[in-house]
Amino acid sequence: MRIGIFTDTYPPYINGVSTSVAMLENALKKKGHQVYIVTVNSENMTYKYENNDHIIRIPGIPTGIYDYRLTGIYPLRALKKIKKWNLDVIHSHTEFGVGTFARLVASQYNIPLVHTYHTMYEDYVHYITKGYFMGTGRKIVEYLTKFYCDQTATELIVPTKKTYDLFKKKYKFDRNVHIIPTGIEVERFYRENFNIKDIYDIRNKLHIEKKDFVILFVGRLAGEKNIDFLIDAHASICKKYPQAKLLIIGDGPDIEKFKNQAIKLKIQDNVIFTGKVAWDEIPKYYYIASIFATASKSETQGLTVIEAMSASIPVICIFDESFKDTVIDGLNGYFFKNKRQYKKQVEDLIENPNIVKKMGIQARINAESYSSKYFAERVLDVYKTAIGINNSSNKKRFLDKLKKVVGKK
Repeated sequence: MRIGIFTDTYPPYINGVSTSVAMLENALKKKGHQVYIVTVNSENMTYKYENNDHIIRIPGIPTGIYDYRLTGIYPLRALKKIKKWNLDVIHSHTEFGVGTFARLVASQYNIPLVHTYHTMYEDYVHYITKGYFMGTGRKIVEYLTKFYCDQTATELIVPTKKTYDLFKKKYKFDRNVHIIPTGIEVERFYRENFNIKDIYDIRNKLHIEKKDFVILFVGRLAGEKNIDFLIDAHASICKKYPQAKLLIIGDGPDIEKFKNQAIKLKIQDNVIFTGKVAWDEIPKYYYIASIFATASKSETQGLTVIEAMSASIPVICIFDESFKDTVIDGLNGYFFKNKRQYKKQVEDLIENPNIVKKMGIQARINAESYSSKYFAERVLDVYKTAIGINNSSNKKRFLDKLKKVVGKK
């Protein structure tokens, strides 16, 4: 099968979507399919081909949201190149920017379009409105999302029941919605694949001792991730357990705010910020963690939770629909609803290393079901459905035209 993946984010730019896309690309290639990428040039306003013309990078315009770039530029030469690819299906991973280009190409060349909905945009409206007209902003987002997914996509993929309910219950979406949890390359996080010297070097660099109990968070440092919750709770935890360290990996618009929060609470020695970490280095950082924690309610799935589980790390997460299919309370982690519960769970695990170990073993077992191999197989089934529907639609249009011609005679 010849598959075109259209996405605004792609390595070397790193976030959840680009990681997901890269993983899917590799898994599809391993199954013998040809994969082509259309994405944004995340560095400048130039246009280029890569990897023997299998990747097209279109000039990207800074959006002012983090360091994202979008494009509204669709060069004719890109269109000609894509036509030569002779794609069987297009899989878009963004509603706007390159997603718009995906719609145009699919329509122009009559190619079935599969779309994956990754982002709960209603949680990000404040970046555009700056706090004003939030209700109107959410309505606009709802309209645009429904238009893209309902009017233009042949088939829709969502990662969790939470996003399924968004479309079916709130948006009243009456088309197929396939729940396919995003997979990851779980083997990247297996502990046996790490060089122990590299782990020691990271520990030394971060001033983390072997006796320390490390609570890890990985993600974008922004308000919707609720990182201030973790820092505030840690102030109480590390007073009772000085060996407790909160390790925060990532960068974002609120990093200085969170650093200042730790200073204000006088726990800056127990809260460690790494800033950006290279994609291929991140698995090593999981190795030095005791547990993984997140209080974010803005996730569609939470890939870092699966990464942690793949690394044999128990997960403590806020009670949210996006984590319910992944975390099994009391088996591979815990859910919390408030700060009191969170602190008690962390302190219980500090006191009971055997429970941490047992949960970690179970976490890795559960993470296997999110492997890229199984994910790719389920996505391929959707591609086949989309191609079948597209062919049926073509047949119906042909028959309708034929009836009109016969009727005239």
